[in-house]
Amino acid sequence: MENETHNTLDGQVTALLFWKGEPLSLSKLATLLNTPIEEITLAIKRIGEKLHGTGISLVENADEITLTTAPEHSSLIDSVAKDELSRDLGKAGLETLSIIMYRGPIKRSEIDYIRGVSSSTIVRNLLIRGLVEKAPDNENDLRGVYYQTTTKLLEYLGITKVSDLPEYNSTKEHMHTFEKQGEDQEPKEHVN
Repeated sequence: MENETHNTLDGQVTALLFWKGEPLSLSKLATLLNTPIEEITLAIKRIGEKLHGTGISLVENADEITLTTAPEHSSLIDSVAKDELSRDLGKAGLETLSIIMYRGPIKRSEIDYIRGVSSSTIVRNLLIRGLVEKAPDNENDLRGVYYQTTTKLLEYLGITKVSDLPEYNSTKEHMHTFEKQGEDQEPKEHVN
């Protein structure tokens, strides 16, 4: 029974790390799984052992944990990444980049909400290309990672600040209105 509980916890931790696609702190994992940090720490150790030789590694940096590709496969990943980076961004990439430019700094969950689909792969691609970067935590919300445009992108576009983008103010207002309409249309709980 104890082994089954460990397997369930290990699977839950692995699923959260995979889904998130970015580092999570031990305390965040403990909160999400309603489990003591000590048990999360043991699960991380077991997961690391299970992943050995699979092509996936568990990276621990201070209090944060993330899933990455194993270092021994870095040359394969580098060659695939170079091929990926040589291609056009595509419609989804341009859409996501536009959202970050006009709405950033923005959390990935907000990007997903605006697009209506998961954007983790596209955001990762934009990060790899150096077009977006992780932004410092918003003073009002320390729970998530935010994304913003890079200086490299602004230089490439020939502008000195994001607000120099075409129709910046009106586009930003349209996006705000769109998000507000979505919030207004969400079903509200009725209190009797």
